[in-house]
Amino acid sequence: MSDAPSPGPAPDALELAALLSSRVCHDLISPVGAIVNGLEVLDDNPKPEDKEFALDLIRKSAKTASARLQFCRLAFGAAGSAGAQIDLGDAQTMARGHLEDAKTKIEWNLPRLLLPKNKVKLLLNMLIIAQQTIPRGGLLKVDPIGEGEPTGFRITATGINARLPQNIVDMLTAEQVGNIDAHAVQPYYTRLLAAAAALKVSMALEGEAAVISAA
Repeated sequence: MSDAPSPGPAPDALELAALLSSRVCHDLISPVGAIVNGLEVLDDNPKPEDKEFALDLIRKSAKTASARLQFCRLAFGAAGSAGAQIDLGDAQTMARGHLEDAKTKIEWNLPRLLLPKNKVKLLLNMLIIAQQTIPRGGLLKVDPIGEGEPTGFRITATGINARLPQNIVDMLTAEQVGNIDAHAVQPYYTRLLAAAAALKVSMALEGEAAVISAA
């Protein structure tokens, strides 16, 4: 008999909300903390060069915090009433603001149109997962599946040592999932979004690229 622990129960609605809130707070702690540090430097009557450093830190951190908040509102929040549709152009803007940096770029090959809310939220959460497969940075290529209005999405993550984190694969694809904490809730939530959109998420390595698809 296996000594592996049996999967725990899926979180109820209250626990899922709490875990997602923890996930969002985790994303915001760093830039908000940097803003506080910058303000503390200004409070200490700094030298001119220290003052400019602090102001630059505050500007950059405020921009980062704003981009993350806007992305999280779309990826995890209500973002409109039930049955609402979201512009893929807005989704692209949020994705670039949150995920693009000196190491990671996005190639967005989706048409600009309105799609059901849950399908767009699924896409954004897939992008978060795809970014985690290239920890040293690289390219996230976003393509539609299907002609005209996309029936699904395919994200190809290309970078040095692209990998498939096993805990994420399990949360997305296993018939039963283990205990879910704030680190595991995002791929689990992605799975729920896929089910709500009548899609199934899969992950695979194709050559030197990690590919996540919803179809």
